Amino acid sequence: MLPDDDQCYRAAQAKDSRFDGWFFVGVTSTGIYCRPSCPAITPKRANVRFYPTAAAAQLAGFRACKRCRPDASPGSPEWNTRADLVGRAMRLIADGIVDRDGVRGLASRLGYSERQLNRQLVAEVGAGPLALARAQRARTARILIETSALPFTEIAFAAGFASIRQFNDTVREVFASTPTELRRRNTTTPTPSGPTDRLVLRLPYRAPLALTPLLEFLGRRAVAGIESFDGQTYTRSLSLPHGHGVASLSAHDERAVRCELNLADLRDLTTAVQRVRRLLDLDADPTSVDAALGADPALEPLVLKVPGRRVPGAVDGNELAVRAVLGQQVSVAGARTAAARLVERHGSPLSVTDERVTHVFPDAATITEVDPTSFAMPRARGRALVAICGALASGAVVLDAGVDRDETAAALTRLEGVGPWTAGYLAMRALGDPDAFLPTDLGVRHGLERLGLPSDPRSATAMAERWRPWRSYALMHLWGALEA
Repeated sequence: MLPDDDQCYRAAQAKDSRFDGWFFVGVTSTGIYCRPSCPAITPKRANVRFYPTAAAAQLAGFRACKRCRPDASPGSPEWNTRADLVGRAMRLIADGIVDRDGVRGLASRLGYSERQLNRQLVAEVGAGPLALARAQRARTARILIETSALPFTEIAFAAGFASIRQFNDTVREVFASTPTELRRRNTTTPTPSGPTDRLVLRLPYRAPLALTPLLEFLGRRAVAGIESFDGQTYTRSLSLPHGHGVASLSAHDERAVRCELNLADLRDLTTAVQRVRRLLDLDADPTSVDAALGADPALEPLVLKVPGRRVPGAVDGNELAVRAVLGQQVSVAGARTAAARLVERHGSPLSVTDERVTHVFPDAATITEVDPTSFAMPRARGRALVAICGALASGAVVLDAGVDRDETAAALTRLEGVGPWTAGYLAMRALGDPDAFLPTDLGVRHGLERLGLPSDPRSATAMAERWRPWRSYALMHLWGALEA
């Protein structure tokens, strides 16, 4: 929730970057809105207004500050933790569902009427779904204007605008500049080379970020054909609404991750960026997490050793579900090998060229049609794999940012061969639940033993209550202690 106005003003006076993305500062004397850490002189208290989203500031008539670029702030960590209607809606809007399916599609996906949804969003974040999607389109347009040499006509439709006029009007209104002026100020625009140009982006985050352990976690589990890790750069294929893509992630600086995207269709830019951000948990609030977990004497040494540890998410919940079943009761290496065989036999060849990855992971419908006895695994696990893929393919179970986490976890455990460990692991990584815990996990038990703590599931569950609502992060610290 938005802090009270006095707290917001104190954060703006202190230029506190931890609040960037939490709220935005509208300055009535200049007509601009800024991030709290804007280096400009703090305006008088009487001349500022505070807004929970950039869309709300834009609706109030403010334009983006050219100095602090509030549209480039990390996202609010509130949408990571909230499991209510507004939190689910905000995550789906960030994934681009309004541009793909409209407000009606978003409302239907959430099980509410358009009117109810609009009323809830306006009350909570100061803007309805159309205004939120418009702000997102403006941000995407700016990225393409500044990082590519594509014609503005292509950028307009790639960003989700219905017309060139709408694109031009929105850019002028939000950024107080024409598209040509935005591009002219950028001195690094590449030479045009067609619609599949590789885009190099900076993905902002709240410091600190333990990026190396995060990339190493993903690298140890990298599946040949769809992922690679060379010790510094993690690369993986993406299956997106309009085509395939490839994302390469590495360190950039203390405020941003370097992300290189190769997309078959630029309309997928917004979705690709959001899914990569969720994969790396870039919208988290590490200060709050570390403060809460570091207050526990048992976890304090781990938090001090690796501040800013994140929970790895997923770019595709269905893929992660398959890999979770493949990894039941086998080592990380064994699960990786089994997944690589599945990709080799049933994956789709990439439609974009990249020397590091060759395929996208097979979809649930494809795996459902495979004979369970053909899998190199126990028959019971093969049946479980087909069962979960059947539920995913039919829509009986949905694994994305917009679902009710508790209902989805319950639906998963009703499937053959899917127990609490698998459901909890998917809640943590596919659904982004910051408070999942796996008391029966072997790595968790060994991690607790290393700390001299009771490791039986009942004792571990009881002890983990003091780590709420950040038990997923505590779990990552326990795993990390073993991997180190």
